[in-house]
Parts: sequence; C-alpha cells; structure tokens
Amino acid sequence: MSRIAVIGATGSVGRQICARFAEDGQEVLAVARGHAARVGPYPFVARDVAADDAAELARFLRFHDVRVVVNAAGRWGPTRAEMLRSHLGVAQRLAEARSLMDDPPRLIHLGTVHEYGPAPAGVDLDERQPVDPGTPYAMVKVACSMAVLAAGGVVLRCANMFGPHPPEETFFAAVLRRLRAASRDRSVVELTVADARRDFVDVRDVAGAVLAAASAPVEGQVLNIGSGHAHPLRELVDGLIAEAGVPASRVRITEQDVPSHGGGWIRVDSRAAQRLTGWRPRYTARESLRAMWAQV
Repeated sequence: MSRIAVIGATGSVGRQICARFAEDGQEVLAVARGHAARVGPYPFVARDVAADDAAELARFLRFHDVRVVVNAAGRWGPTRAEMLRSHLGVAQRLAEARSLMDDPPRLIHLGTVHEYGPAPAGVDLDERQPVDPGTPYAMVKVACSMAVLAAGGVVLRCANMFGPHPPEETFFAAVLRRLRAASRDRSVVELTVADARRDFVDVRDVAGAVLAAASAPVEGQVLNIGSGHAHPLRELVDGLIAEAGVPASRVRITEQDVPSHGGGWIRVDSRAAQRLTGWRPRYTARESLRAMWAQV
C-alpha cells in the first residue's frame, strides 16, 4: 500500500496531520529526528532529513512507496542557524530528492502567512500578495517555499494556529502554562497582550487542508489557509481564561505593543484553497480554545 510520509510527525502540527490521514484510512509513515510518546500508532522512522543525502532520501521514499510527503518540520527558533537547519535544510533535501525520482511523490509544505509581511489593517492576505518577510523566521520560510515551488510542490501558507497542544514556544502555550499554575496554587496571573487582531486557524483544520491538498489537482502553487476572521487577541485570551475557570479577580492583563511575527492585523483569504481543494475550516474559535485547555 502506498503511504503518506509526514516529516515532523512528533510536532504539534505533524501529529494532527498524521491523525487526519489515518482517520481517512490512509497508511501513515511518521518521520522525525526522534521518537516521542505523543506519536500515534503509526510506523515510525527516526530520520534527520535536514542532514540526509538527497539520493539516499529518494531511495528511502521509494522503498516505503511514499506517494505524498508532508513537510511539517521546523520551529520558530531559538536561533537563525537552527531555523535554517530545521526549516530550510528539510525543504531543500525533500526538493532535491524529489528531483531524482522518476515518479516522485506529491510534496506538500507548510508555510506561513508571515511570509507576506505585515498587512495594513482591513486588508485580506491572498496569494497575489508579494512576499515581504520582515523577520528572520519569515525570511527562512520564504526560502523554503521557493525551494518547494521550484520542485513542483504545493505550499500551504497558514495563519497563526491554535487548538490542541500548541508548540511550547508560542504565545498561547505560555498563557496555558500560567493559567495551569494559577488553577493549582490560586496565584495571580499577569499577562501582557498585544492590542492586535489576527487570523487564527485550528491546527486540526490545517490538517484537513493538507488532506484535501494531497488529492487535489494542484501543483507548483501557493494556497493560503486561515479562518477568514481577524480575532481581537484580547478576546481570545479572555475566552481561554474562561475555559480555565480562573476568576477575573486573579488575572491582571496589560495591553501594549508586543514584538511579533505578523504585526497588529492579519486576516487570511482562503478562497483559492476552498475552490481548488474543497477544504473548509470546521472549528470555531471557542472550540479551539476549549480544546487547548482540555489538553492541559
């Protein structure tokens, strides 16, 4: 049986992608640098793709009869060198390996809408927007997208993600840690929240978009993935506090400018993805917030 290889299968996004393909009856091959307890019941291969030889990687994909490769590897930091390795190194190896195969697998890469750079308030980000990365993270992600597109792959530029098991380095993960501590020891929660409106899409909806793109007639192009809503960040934080059940009297919130990857406004136009793949976001913001707290 042909397989779906998910690179970065132990991460917050990768684990949801594995689960979504498995729910669809697909054979999943989980790939990451090291095993983790949170990997589901799928065949697992420990492989450092960034350090791989392209020819050897191509042999690996042929041996496992991989028909779709999903690149969900990489993290925000902590250094530019680590981002280059964990993001660009993986994207380049996959693109090179694909070029060496007579019948290459479909390549789907998870990019970010931060590749477009900050947008003026009220402007929707669609695929016609030129890339203008303003941070080291966004610059690295643009380089990844260029490598994947040159190899005929598909890039899903995703909005900020939330939902179950957010990555430890993200804003919502930090809020969850403080709320969890406060729910245990009844301490006061102090939070600094940006006065911003941003598009957040549930990580499970991202997994659904990957599944849809795996069989859609698209190649060598970018598709934006988002909820289509610019949520006030303060409202999302208040919603998460409500889910945690921490009384308002024990929460102190300061609103001020906070350095970020996307500026004060993000709203994503996903109509092209919806038209070409049939994907639609399913989860509401409240459902995503509830899932985040439930996993705590």
